[in-house]
Amino acid sequence: MFIGYARVSTTVQNLDRQIAALRDAGCETIFREAASGKSVKDRPELARAIDQLGSKDVLVVAEWDRATRSMLDGIQIMQRVAERGAAIKVLDKPHLDLTTPIGQGLLALLSALAEDERQRILKRAAEGRAAAKAKGRLMGRPAALSEHQANKALKRIAAGDNIREIARDMGVSHSTISRLQKRVG
Repeated sequence: MFIGYARVSTTVQNLDRQIAALRDAGCETIFREAASGKSVKDRPELARAIDQLGSKDVLVVAEWDRATRSMLDGIQIMQRVAERGAAIKVLDKPHLDLTTPIGQGLLALLSALAEDERQRILKRAAEGRAAAKAKGRLMGRPAALSEHQANKALKRIAAGDNIREIARDMGVSHSTISRLQKRVG
């Protein structure tokens, strides 16, 4: 039996292309999820797909980097599938026969390349943040209160007004006002 697995990184992305490819490959059961590729954890549908595998079944993925993001993760997936007596088929790499030791070795190489790409993405993002900071750009969420509003809130705190009332009047959470109060002392 062919069991499919499809993943996108965010709920905004679409699984249709992967699902169509998996159906064309003969998958009757397809496990789907929206989960970030950053983490090798928190992929319950992948775990369910592997748990569903029986002897001689095949886990089918449209693209290997949809199932794994690191070399070690890819090897662990291959081991879990092999322990169940099953195999893995990757549709975007049709030249690979992943039921053989050579195919499994190539799959480990692909996992290493996926991990390398992820590391390059992280490095470029960090360099971009550093360049933005060097140019004086502020990082993070914008302030909930303008400087004028913050000063007004601080005056009300000094006058003894209740933090929750100040927050309600300014349309922010009470924790915003509490952090403001702590920042000033």
